[in-house]
Amino acid sequence: MELRIDGNALLSAIRYELEKLRCSACGEVFTATVPAGAGAEKYSPRARAVLAVSRYYLGLPFYRVEAYQAMLGVPVPDATQWDQIEKVGDCAYVVFEQMEQVAAQGELILHDDTAVRILSLMQENITLIAAAQAQGLSTPQERTGMHTTALAVQVGEHLAILYYSSRRHAGENLQGLLDKRETGLDKPLAMSDALSSNAVANDAAVIRCHCLAHGRRKFSDLEEVFPHECQVVLEAISQVFDHDEQARKDQLSPEARLAYHQAQSQPLMAGLKRWLDTQMDDQQVEPNSALGKAMGYMQSHWATLTRFLSVPGAPLDNNLAERVLKLFIRQRKNSLFYKSTHSAYIASVLTSLIATCLYAGVNAVEYLVALQEHRGEVFADPPAWLPWAYARTRASP
Repeated sequence: MELRIDGNALLSAIRYELEKLRCSACGEVFTATVPAGAGAEKYSPRARAVLAVSRYYLGLPFYRVEAYQAMLGVPVPDATQWDQIEKVGDCAYVVFEQMEQVAAQGELILHDDTAVRILSLMQENITLIAAAQAQGLSTPQERTGMHTTALAVQVGEHLAILYYSSRRHAGENLQGLLDKRETGLDKPLAMSDALSSNAVANDAAVIRCHCLAHGRRKFSDLEEVFPHECQVVLEAISQVFDHDEQARKDQLSPEARLAYHQAQSQPLMAGLKRWLDTQMDDQQVEPNSALGKAMGYMQSHWATLTRFLSVPGAPLDNNLAERVLKLFIRQRKNSLFYKSTHSAYIASVLTSLIATCLYAGVNAVEYLVALQEHRGEVFADPPAWLPWAYARTRASP
């Protein structure tokens, strides 16, 4: 067998020239009909799905797709691309809202933030700054920052990815999700770094875990300056991560993994804690130095950094949230900004569904096509159209 691979535009076009005939007897003009397989709309559901995936997965800005399409003879203006993507969002937002409800009942929530630019909010900032200056204030009293939050939620065997772009921090978006949680459920594990913006209003509602990889990074950044001290910390934490990898390879249950870490990792972490306390108590390290601050960070967050030694299923790091956040970082690097809060919301909805499809093993293009073609069914029964439910009952090879 031999293959031949060709290149094409993201969107291809078929032009139908409809023949017209005039009746010589009555003068009426008869126009040929479009073939039945051509569809009634100019842009097919697949064309819209491809545009959505190119924008929110590949991170291609509209103007770049417009230029590429023009090169290959199928021009599609950037405004038209947005109109078509908005139609996909109109079919998908009910599934996103349903996924929020399901994720609110999850047992593990990893979350993180990154910066975002939303032009309508930036314009509001100009007004806020002008008002503050008129009152003699150096900075506005209202919040002016903008953030994209990624929430990676483990719900049973499924992983739900949710994104939010607004002025709210990760902790506030997490609190909004927890407000949808049913009463009577066990507290979920909440994993993040130790920034105050990641905390929720009612921190007692979650079992707080902090990222051990963040604590390790503070020492790896100083390894060239303090090689001996940093090596003590890095060696101990490296062995702990090796133990966690072994537990993953052995497919241990959360309870068996906890017992394994208590047997193998707890002595390492106990020894590290004694060493850190000795270094600080005996004033062998200047507390205000970079090394002292790294040690102080480990000491002050020791209970949350070592939650994996006391709670079944507690993760060691927040790497999953950082990985899923890269989809929005890719969009920011290529497109720089969103025009309005509405366009940022559409981006959040579609990126959430695309990312969840990736982790569920679902073809995101086919999934978005199905949401459009079965819009009535989607609105009638959103739970049946969650990405993992679609994978189980509707995905075809």
